[in-house]
Amino acid sequence: EVQLVESGGALVQAGGSLRLSCAASGFTFDDYVIGWFRQAPGKEREGVSCISTRIGLTHYVDSVKGRFTISSDNAKNTVYLQMNSLKPEDTAVYYCAAQRSTFYCSNYGAYGYWGHGTQVTVSS
Repeated sequence: EVQLVESGGALVQAGGSLRLSCAASGFTFDDYVIGWFRQAPGKEREGVSCISTRIGLTHYVDSVKGRFTISSDNAKNTVYLQMNSLKPEDTAVYYCAAQRSTFYCSNYGAYGYWGHGTQVTVSS
């Protein structure tokens, strides 16, 4: 059974940093790409960043480029999202998700396995 468990969400002041973790189990880790998504109140869920765990190829949406960094530790079956220079508009529930793929990860509409999310709140 595919399981994804997010952690690391918190309340932080604008300009601060957080590192989110996504611990995966139940599947061969490097057969899948992992994506981070977020959903703010009253808004649709959006893809933020993703990584091919086999080859390390990454993708970021424009709103987080230069501030967020995605990485994976394949020995721990865990993907991280380092978030720096946080802004109030980054406030959302952050989810990780998995898609069976070994290369491209930025087809954000194709992710089929989801975690339960972790809350990130950035105060101004």
